Amino acid sequence: MLRLAQENPRWGHRRIQGELARLGHHIAHSTVWRILHEAGIDPAPRRTGPTWREFLTAQAQGVIAADFLHLDTMLGKRLYALVFLEHGTRRLHVTGVTTHPTWEWTTQQARNLAADLGHRTQSLRFLLRDRDGKYGRAFDSVFLADDLRIIKSAPQAPRMNAHCERVIGTIRRELLDHILITGEAHARHVLKTYEHHYNQHRPHQARDQLPPDARQHPAAVHDLDTRRLQRTRVLGGLINEYRHAA
Repeated sequence: MLRLAQENPRWGHRRIQGELARLGHHIAHSTVWRILHEAGIDPAPRRTGPTWREFLTAQAQGVIAADFLHLDTMLGKRLYALVFLEHGTRRLHVTGVTTHPTWEWTTQQARNLAADLGHRTQSLRFLLRDRDGKYGRAFDSVFLADDLRIIKSAPQAPRMNAHCERVIGTIRRELLDHILITGEAHARHVLKTYEHHYNQHRPHQARDQLPPDARQHPAAVHDLDTRRLQRTRVLGGLINEYRHAA
C-alpha cells in the first residue's frame, strides 16, 4: 500500500483502495486512509506534488522568465535593462535600457518581445516574474493575450526565478564587470552585442554545450592540423569567438 502511494503521488486513498481490490486485497477505504495517515503520507494531490525545480524542469519548453538587470555608468548613473530568458532553449532577450522603468516602458518592452517571438509564443505557457512594482497589469495583459499564464515568484525568494538570476549573473561576470558604460546608447549596444554572442555562439551545459540558436553540433573534425582556428574579437576583444577558417 505504501509503495502504491509513493509511486503514484496523484492517487488518493480511494484510488489506492481500488487498485488493491483489483489485486485481490479487499480493504476498507477508511483503513487505507488510516494506514497512510499513520505513515505520514498526506492526502493526494498535495501529498508529493512536484517541487518547484521539478515543475520548471517538466515545463521548461513552455516557460519564459523576466527580470530586471541594473547597471551603473562611469558617471554613476543607474540604468535598468529588462531581461527575458526562454527556459527550454536558454535563448536570451534584452529588450531595452532606460533610466526610469515605468509601467508604460515595461509594457512596451513586453510588446516588443511578443513581436520578436512571433509564432514561438504558441509553444509558451507560462511567464515567470517577481513581484517588482515596475511590472504592471498592462505588462501581464500582453502575455495573457497570447494565452500565457502569469506566475509570480514568492516574496524574497530569488531562487524561484533562478535561471533568469543566473543569466544576469553571467552577464555581470562576463561583460559588465569588465567594461565602462558611458550612457544608455552604449549600454544598449553592449547588451545587444552580448545577447547575439550568447544566443549564437556561447555553449550551454543544459543544452549539451549547444548555443541557444543551434540545433546540432557541427561535424567532428579529425585532422586538426588542416583546420585553422579563426578568432573573432567581440566588443574590442572582451569576448573571443572561435571558428574553423573556411
